[in-house]
Amino acid sequence: MNALATQLFREVRPDFFRVLAGPLARLYVDALDALERETSQRNQGIDRAEALALVEQVVEQHEDLADASDELVAVAATNRERARMVLDTLRAAGWLQEEERSDWQKLIFFDPSGTVLLHALRRIAFPEAAVFSDKLVNVCATLSRGGEVNLDALHEDPWAQVETCVANLQAGLAELRGMQKSIERHTKQQLAATSLKENLALLYDQFAERIGRTCYAQLVHSRLPTKLSETHRALEGLSSHADLLTKMQSEVMRRDPALSPETAMARVRLRINELEEMLQQIEPLADMIDRRTAEFARRSQARFRYLQETASENRARVQRFFETLNQHFSGWRVADIDALGLEVPALAVHDVRIPGGLESLYTPRLRRIAGEIEPLEDVDPRHVDHALAQLESNLRDSLTVSRANHFITTLPGNSGASWSSEELLRQHVHNDEDVAALIACLLHARSADARYEVQVPRRESESDAGSFDTKLQYRIERFTLVKK
Repeated sequence: MNALATQLFREVRPDFFRVLAGPLARLYVDALDALERETSQRNQGIDRAEALALVEQVVEQHEDLADASDELVAVAATNRERARMVLDTLRAAGWLQEEERSDWQKLIFFDPSGTVLLHALRRIAFPEAAVFSDKLVNVCATLSRGGEVNLDALHEDPWAQVETCVANLQAGLAELRGMQKSIERHTKQQLAATSLKENLALLYDQFAERIGRTCYAQLVHSRLPTKLSETHRALEGLSSHADLLTKMQSEVMRRDPALSPETAMARVRLRINELEEMLQQIEPLADMIDRRTAEFARRSQARFRYLQETASENRARVQRFFETLNQHFSGWRVADIDALGLEVPALAVHDVRIPGGLESLYTPRLRRIAGEIEPLEDVDPRHVDHALAQLESNLRDSLTVSRANHFITTLPGNSGASWSSEELLRQHVHNDEDVAALIACLLHARSADARYEVQVPRRESESDAGSFDTKLQYRIERFTLVKK
């Protein structure tokens, strides 16, 4: 079996990773990010001049690296020259591929191996929201029924079911580790909170929404400890089912005819042992998540009390100071107290005047004297009809919450019915007036009078880019309407 390093450096050059570890690593990473985002949208590559302009913008953003001890900075004098040397370095390292056409045009392509590694770097820099799916529960339901082997699920194709269980267990364990890491990240942010507002926002807006309700509550609701013990007993009994083991042995030999029956049976038992080992890892991870969650709650409460006491103490100290001044120097100005020769603590503010001058204060509205309304005489009826028609058109075209609610009532279904934007555009949006009604729904989605809710998949998945649909030359991001 070849070692990882041997296989890896057969695919990439040794300089491939060197650009990520030098003094200009931040510059190279941002340059690679900009180039990959641009080339991913064009299958035909990008022109070298355009790639050079993108790198030059990144160089301008990293002017703080001008003093770095690197040959790149020592030789290049301008940002354009530095950008050219960055581009050549990335091409020499194997991140970029350059193709010269017959018309002397040079095109830049991003290396596929670089795309894989850059996606991994983005996932590290921008961690995805922690989730808890039903993968672990499905494994328990597939393998066990009341502590016995689930013969109904494993009878037809036991080897495929075992392979699926192994994949689901690996994914489920990765989800649990992601939950643990996310809780640790929120705990560090909570310890760094400097205000009560930030403390409460982390506790209720971020932790409660992203982890408490979507992850931790589902983990507790799934009752994994009970199901895991039953699944352990089922796996112990699986080794005594000779017919299932024989079926799995036959399937392994069918997929790999070069294997002997003994080797195939050893592979089957090895995979069952692997299942047991991964099942044993679930409960310690779940217990660790419980402890991390309790630790986050304890530290959040301690941080809240600390910030509350600190703010209250400072506020009370300032209040006592000014109450003392009012008691002994009633009618005096603060600036005139120094003339008495008293040792009054100096104010920490630079000046006690209004920073923006009197112009920054609120200016009251001028009161006008009510006058008599003079009626219009000899009005042309055509002008009246035109004014009424224009008023009716303006009311009809206005994007009000009433218009949005009216559009919702035209959709079939009772309270709780949901409509995806794809269905709405295909079945209920036919002209510009329907598009305007749809825009009104999006504008007033958070209004208290709205009889519907709008759910955006990009916001729930915390993704940077969403999916769009095109209708009547309009480009609309995908969403879901839910009737209240």
